Amino acid sequence: MNIEDYKKTFLNHLSEKVNAPEPKGLYDPIVYIMNLGGKRLRPVLMLMSCDLFKGDHKNALDAALAIEMFHNFSLVHDDIMDNASLRRGKTTVHEKWNLNTGILSGDAMLVLANQLFESYDDALYKKLMTLFNDTALKVCEGQQLDIDFETRNNVTIPEYLKMIAFKTAVLVAASLKMGALIANVSAMEAQKIYDYGVNLGIAFQLQDDYLDVFGKADFGKKHAGDIIENKKTWMYLKTLSLANDNDKNRLTTLYSIKSNEETKVQEVIHLFEKYKVPRLIKAEIEHFTKKAFDNCAELNIHENGKAILVDFGTMLMDRKI
Repeated sequence: MNIEDYKKTFLNHLSEKVNAPEPKGLYDPIVYIMNLGGKRLRPVLMLMSCDLFKGDHKNALDAALAIEMFHNFSLVHDDIMDNASLRRGKTTVHEKWNLNTGILSGDAMLVLANQLFESYDDALYKKLMTLFNDTALKVCEGQQLDIDFETRNNVTIPEYLKMIAFKTAVLVAASLKMGALIANVSAMEAQKIYDYGVNLGIAFQLQDDYLDVFGKADFGKKHAGDIIENKKTWMYLKTLSLANDNDKNRLTTLYSIKSNEETKVQEVIHLFEKYKVPRLIKAEIEHFTKKAFDNCAELNIHENGKAILVDFGTMLMDRKI
């Protein structure tokens, strides 16, 4: 099956399982956010992984919905924390309803995600829930690290990589590993596909940082939003580590004020370019992408399966998915 086939299968399952019983005030927001679109990257990866390890992807549908439910739960609460008004171009849950509804419906989504794993037998349920809980906690830790970094001036690049791994990459990796576990593979094979997901997720997030500043205007986000919001990204941290004292002080000063003025954006970009940071982050993206593909090469699956994972990674990094 191709990516669109997996996505269609998953969306059919979502429409069957996610509905709005009473009380509507609790469940309508859940139906709303779950049908707001998105790439459905994580459930697609889980179904694909299950098939690649010679399982039946249909057996992974409940777990795939659980992961997507958890992902959207985290988005509902993230939007509240960020006071965001839009999600995927539509009104956020807490804006469309109210703050209390956003909190309560989000809580219910976490419970529903847990319930979806109950369709698996005891042994598999334990494996899936252990992985799910570990992943969910890491996502929370990553979110807290991101918050902490806003007020810290001594953030290191290893700390930043840990933050993006926890906040973004581990959920992608867990989706792949769950697909493998449902296909009943060995713990070693499941770990290899997990490592592929972590490294690909880190590469993807680093590329997100790069495209935010140096991507085309139609990338779908406000140009240089990370600079405007003073986000301590890999490029910012790398520039600080390379800059002379004058440039370091200037960059720190620029990041101490909230401003969307183009002069600030251009000055920061100039400092990035002065220290060849755009070239350096591209090398870092290539490093993690290669690590992901090396993990893929070690998998005990057919060569065609390895090629599918490499092609998927390439399409993801080229923003063709």
